[in-house]
Amino acid sequence: MEKVIVVIGPTSVGKTKMGVALAKKFNGEVISGDSMQIYKQMDIGTAKVTEEEKEGIIHHCVDILNSDETYSVHDFQQTVRKKITEITQRGHVPIIVGGTGLYIKAALYDYQFDEMENDHHAINEKYKDYTNEQLHDHLKSIDEESAKTLHFNNRRRVLRAIEIYETTGKRKSEMLEEQEHICLYDAYFVGLTLPRDVLYERINKRVDVMMENGLKEEMERLYSQGLTRNHQSMKAIGYKEWFDYYDHQIDLNDVLELIKKHSRQYAKRQYTWFKNQFDVHWYDVNLENFEQTIEQVTDDIEKILKV
Repeated sequence: MEKVIVVIGPTSVGKTKMGVALAKKFNGEVISGDSMQIYKQMDIGTAKVTEEEKEGIIHHCVDILNSDETYSVHDFQQTVRKKITEITQRGHVPIIVGGTGLYIKAALYDYQFDEMENDHHAINEKYKDYTNEQLHDHLKSIDEESAKTLHFNNRRRVLRAIEIYETTGKRKSEMLEEQEHICLYDAYFVGLTLPRDVLYERINKRVDVMMENGLKEEMERLYSQGLTRNHQSMKAIGYKEWFDYYDHQIDLNDVLELIKKHSRQYAKRQYTWFKNQFDVHWYDVNLENFEQTIEQVTDDIEKILKV
């Protein structure tokens, strides 16, 4: 079984730095586990790892797509599994660093995809005259379990569950039950954590620094290229908040506050996801002496993963 080190945690907690330190220590290569760092030209808002921060360590899955392209969880799963094998064959240790929980889980676990590679146009067309309630009632008649977990106003997911049944003959709920949530790798999950108030303060400060570093100008370049709020890349925190500003509905200060608020909410969701989905070894980050945190983590990895 291939060995993998995974560094997770909320935004602004020091994952990038930890990933690089572990790569140096264990002869590793970093794979980004962030769903937005894959996009070119989106450097400031995604807090993308800089050449300086890489310290010569190879980083994969960064800057691989143009910002008008889409990239599914399934695409990520295939790419990362291939990278893990290639890195291992080179005699190096793959180190996944990032905060996008679903992407990381899909790559490392027996995560099956009901994501047929299409644009779902046919199913949208077929049920276009159905109200959300009618659609939900229809789902209830074919897959009661899925209907229980989906709100009737979540039209896209309700349609998706109907589409799965119509194209595969299997209920979405059955497909999920069949997955055993087994990790396919010998993985060690390093979770970095900070007290909530300290973390939120760091998040707010980081957004201020992004603005100082030219986030507004970066977004204006993307906007002038014709990117809209419907593009996948523009759904990222740090970018999606600008469209109401361009539509003259909010001012610059509102944009800033929204980015901070959404980032804090996301950090909270990240913690919940990681705690529920992975077998994480949590480490309290020592901001005064990060080297001490690195040392703690490396000692445990040597003992448990035997890298």
